[in-house]
This record gives sequence, structure tokens and C-alpha cells, in this order.
Amino acid sequence: MSRSIRRILLCAAVTVVVVLAAGIWIVRGPDPMAFVNGNEVALAAYKAGDPTGVPVSLSKASLVERGKYLAEAADCMACHTSQGGKDYAGGLGMRLPFGALYSTNITPDKETGIGNYSDQDFLKAVQRGIRRDGARLYPAMPFPSYTYMTDADALAIKAYLFSLPPVRVAAPANTLIFPFDQRWAMGFWSVLFTRDSRFEPDASQSPEWNRGAYLAEALAHCGECHTPRSLALALDNRKKFAGAVTAGWRAFNISSDKTTGLGGWRDEDIVSYLSIGRANGHGTASGPMGEAVDHSFSQLTPEDVHAVVAYLRSVPAIASADLPAPPAPPAPASHRQGGGTPDPRGKMVFEGACVSCHGWTGESSISPFATLTGAWAVNDPGATNVAQIVISGTKRHTPKDAISMPAFGDAYSDAEIAAVANYVTSRFGRKGSQLTAQDVAELRKQTSE
Repeated sequence: MSRSIRRILLCAAVTVVVVLAAGIWIVRGPDPMAFVNGNEVALAAYKAGDPTGVPVSLSKASLVERGKYLAEAADCMACHTSQGGKDYAGGLGMRLPFGALYSTNITPDKETGIGNYSDQDFLKAVQRGIRRDGARLYPAMPFPSYTYMTDADALAIKAYLFSLPPVRVAAPANTLIFPFDQRWAMGFWSVLFTRDSRFEPDASQSPEWNRGAYLAEALAHCGECHTPRSLALALDNRKKFAGAVTAGWRAFNISSDKTTGLGGWRDEDIVSYLSIGRANGHGTASGPMGEAVDHSFSQLTPEDVHAVVAYLRSVPAIASADLPAPPAPPAPASHRQGGGTPDPRGKMVFEGACVSCHGWTGESSISPFATLTGAWAVNDPGATNVAQIVISGTKRHTPKDAISMPAFGDAYSDAEIAAVANYVTSRFGRKGSQLTAQDVAELRKQTSE
């Protein structure tokens, strides 16, 4: 082979490699914390304290106690506990466009749970998405985020789970259609979209920021709901925390954008929302976020909640063009004013089932948790969460003075729920929605079982 031909082949090979690398970079996108452009260092080389693990107040607690705190920070219970089921026994159904996935039993039962998992088995499952039998997990298990969790923290969670009573409950079989039922294909997905690397603090940022980054990215996995996904269903960190629809609920923009994100919130507003699920003038958490508050954020120490806020403040502003509209002022006190919609059923349903708690102005006299004024949900022209709250209720458990809205999904038809959602957004929001009965039917299909 002549030298010129070798040169041509070498150039062609280099070109192919460069094109493939560029293609992978475009498809894969940036890392979750790439927006900082700072100075990441190995955890052992970070001199300002360890941002991983538990807060200082629990540093001398037992391994199981530390694991409990970390399991709550990672919100394990929300997905691994079904409605009315035993804690961590799995069986929660997650409906997808191509079928349903059911969460697994993670109690220490040896037949239906993880009782036979070694430390290495557990680390592979949590950080890499590989089960004990070698099968690949679907990213409904947020291992692309948990991959940043340290081995010590993951094993502390294992110690806590293994301290629980074993529950013998087998998860229902998944109902995914072909080709999504082929677990082996997840190996290719994981190569592209799972970093398989532990958290590295940024030496250019404060200890509080690094603690918040670890909590938000490695444990609480905020991006799994609040970051839009690409066509490959991987997180698109070019639009980090810009909001997305997850499990049929709108996870709102939590970037630092001042109009559609958290940029217009005070620190104490965000702290309150994370701690109790409500902030004056911004609304009440419900759906998956309500569960995250009840089972996870409300269990964190005040210092850790403030650290998460410090991290969220640094996320670049990304505007959401479609939601929510700037919050509207309180509605008129008279039921004859405001909220005019073509379908009279909306007002009829609101008057019959809603006004006693929410009031005609949207400012509840029963509980601040029922106040609608300023809430993102009623100012979202899509009315996704308004409809879901009517269908499923709020199911809040904390704090003690919180009230839960009952579910009306069985009491009203899809057309009636669409009508009342349109009435609520028109009366209490900046821009009324135009939901149809078909839209509500689709929302019903997307909620977890």
C-alpha cells in the first residue's frame, strides 16, 4: 500500500472518529454542572470539608441513621411505595406512552426484594443501572443522577434498607411494547447518557454551594423532573431546570429566570416551598412535587435546604415561553365577575365543589394551603396541574396544618373537569386555558397507578 493511500485512509479514519465524537457530544449534551465552568477537583482533594454524606448534626449518628437521612434525601420512598402498599415494597405503576413500568421491591426480602444484594450489587444498581442478575434498569430509576452519589452514601442507604422488615411482594410485570421491552438495549443508552462518575466538588464555589449541588444533583435528582428531555429521553442539560411534563404533571421552571423561574422568588419563599410545600404568593406543592416535599425535602435540615437554594440560584436563567404567565392579582369577590368561559359547567362545578375552600377571590379563608392567588398552577395556560389536582387531589401529609384537597376524578366527567380547569385559570390566572375532554382523558392515562 502506497504512502499516499495510507495517508488518505488515516485522514478518513480521523474524520470518522471526529464526526462520531461530535455526534455523541451533540446527542449526549453537557454534564449537569457544566454551566459553572469552574474548577472541579477530586473529592479527596477538596479542602473546604466534605459536601457529601449527612449534615454535621448527624455526623456521629449510626450507619443506619445516616442511611435513613440519605434515603429520604434521595426520595426513594416516593417511587418504591405503591398507593396503600408497604413502605419500599414497590409496585407503583408509572405509565408511559409505550406501556407501564412498575417499581421494584427494595426491602430486604430475599425472594422478591434485594435481600441477596451484596454491596457491589447494590452499587451497580444505584450508580450504573444494572440489576444483580445483570439486566439493565430503565431510567425511571434515576441512576443517571444517582451515579454521582458516593459509594459510602449509597452503602449507607443499603444499610438502612436492610434494617427494615422484609416484605414479600413481587412487583407486577411491566407492560412495555416492543422494542421498549428489550432491556439489553438499555446498555447502549447507558453508554451514551450515564456518566458513571462520582461527584466532584468545584473548588471555585463555596462549601454551601457544593453541598447544595450534591443534594440537588446526586440525591434529590431535581433534573429528572424539571429538565426537559431529548428525543432519546435523556436529560437535555442545555435547558437545565427549564421545566417539563413528567408523569402527567407539570414540573415548573426552577432556573434563575425572573419571570418563569425562581429568579423572582425570595430565598425564604423557596425555603418555605421546599420545607412545607407552600410559599406565599406562589402556591402549594401537589402531585409528585408534593410527595417530594412530604417524603424528602421536609426531612432535610434547614442548613441543607438553604444549600439547595444556594445551588438553584446559580443555575442560568432559561425562559419558558409557554408557562407560567405572570401571576394575576386576586379575583373580584363577586362570583358574577371574572372567569367568564363559554362553558357554564366550569362555574357550576366550582360553585358546587370548590368555592367553600378556595373562595371567589382565590384567597382561602380556610387555609393558606388552599389559596389560589399567585399559584403557578392557575397561571399556567396549559392548566395541566389544575386538571390533575381535580382528578387526583393533593394527597399532602405534612405539615400538620396542611389540608389535602380530595380527588374528584370519579365524581366528574372529563368534560366537566376540563370546564372547571378552564374556569379556574380564567378567573384566577393571567390567561385562561382551553382544555378539552380529550386532554383530560390523556392526563388521566399519564398518572401513576
